[in-house]
Amino acid sequence: QVQLVESGGGLVQAGASLRLSCAASGRTFSTYAMGWFSQAPGKEREFVATISGLGARTLYADSVKGRFTISRDNAKNTVYLQMNSLKAEDTAVYYCAAGSFVTTMRSYDYWGQGTQVTVSS
Repeated sequence: QVQLVESGGGLVQAGASLRLSCAASGRTFSTYAMGWFSQAPGKEREFVATISGLGARTLYADSVKGRFTISRDNAKNTVYLQMNSLKAEDTAVYYCAAGSFVTTMRSYDYWGQGTQVTVSS
């Protein structure tokens, strides 16, 4: 069992940066790929980024490439999402998830409760 707790969301202006964190419980953190997904109001949850268990591989949605960076610290059981050059369309609840190194939600077994990111234009 893995429990995930996100933090770091907030209200920022367009162009600003935020860093989201996701702290995981359990001693098997490095065996899971970790992903970030977002869900805007009235829309389906969608893939943002994922990182492999040891951090060697990453994947990003086209909409965030060059602006967002996913990283992890396995010693701290934490995954991060550095969000730069934020846009109003990045406004969403951001969820972290533990699972396989893929972009599809169904391959992630554990989910956090989400953290709200609001970008004002």
